[in-house]
Amino acid sequence: MMKRRHCVSALIAGALTVPLKAHSQATPIRRIGYLSVTQRGAFYEDFLQGLRDLGYAPPDTVIEKRFGDMARLPELAAELVRAKVSVIVTAGTPTSLAAKQATAAVPIVAVSGNPVGTGLIDSLDRPGGNVTGLSIVSSDLDGKWVELLQTLIPRQRRIAVLGRVAVPTTPYDRAGRARIEAAAASLGVQLVHVAAPSAAEIDQAFAAAAKERVGGIVVLSDPLFAAHAARIVALAAEHRMPAMYEHSLFFEAGGLMSYGPELHLVFRRAAVYVDKILKGAAPATLPVEQPTRFELLLNVKAAKTLGFTFPQSLLLRADKVVE
Repeated sequence: MMKRRHCVSALIAGALTVPLKAHSQATPIRRIGYLSVTQRGAFYEDFLQGLRDLGYAPPDTVIEKRFGDMARLPELAAELVRAKVSVIVTAGTPTSLAAKQATAAVPIVAVSGNPVGTGLIDSLDRPGGNVTGLSIVSSDLDGKWVELLQTLIPRQRRIAVLGRVAVPTTPYDRAGRARIEAAAASLGVQLVHVAAPSAAEIDQAFAAAAKERVGGIVVLSDPLFAAHAARIVALAAEHRMPAMYEHSLFFEAGGLMSYGPELHLVFRRAAVYVDKILKGAAPATLPVEQPTRFELLLNVKAAKTLGFTFPQSLLLRADKVVE
């Protein structure tokens, strides 16, 4: 009788363990890497929301996130590879280049500037290699920044441009410099280039621009500047310098005006690429998306503090106006 009871108990235990094993095999842990130079949570949270919308959530989904300054990017990218992630999402061109340098095998979803011009991919339609993703810069964006700022300060003929380097060294950077110079020349504006290669030099760059008595400043697209958006906005206010920014991160920090792609949506779209790759799509054949919609954001309060009023032409074009 005891033997029969032991046998029945074993059968019941076995029946209970079968579905548990089957469940664990049906829902494997998905490990996703995320690399950025800024710890600001906005765009990272947008990416997470995109994943949740697609059904990716703990405990079946684990995010290996790494945040650090430019110098540590190669080390952090290598850490993600060693963590055996299935895909790496990168925020910005430097992080994307670091990830590509770290691995040719792990798929990379890059949210970056010009991915062709920087050598991340072969072409937008067929990226080749292990990198795909979303481009966040169009070829005429830097010219638009000058045009929109000049609309606010039409009597000013000298505008500063804040970039990472004083003299561009890559073909991509040289092309950007040529575009913004051409846009300024067409408006009769002289550009004064100031550089901040590191966070420690951002203050000096603004001081140099102020010494040149410029009427305003355009802050070029760069992950370093995005990482220090609040500080840059504060410096522009301190120097009473109307500033044009690349995207909503600066506007949300109290900046005067920004014009660029809707990055909150872009980072949610990055989750779609992750989903496709995890389901078997090859990054080499996944076309890179370009921005189709740009938003102009205006901060009326910041303008009044500087003694300006937005002209009606800008207010009518704006996607969002904060009083």
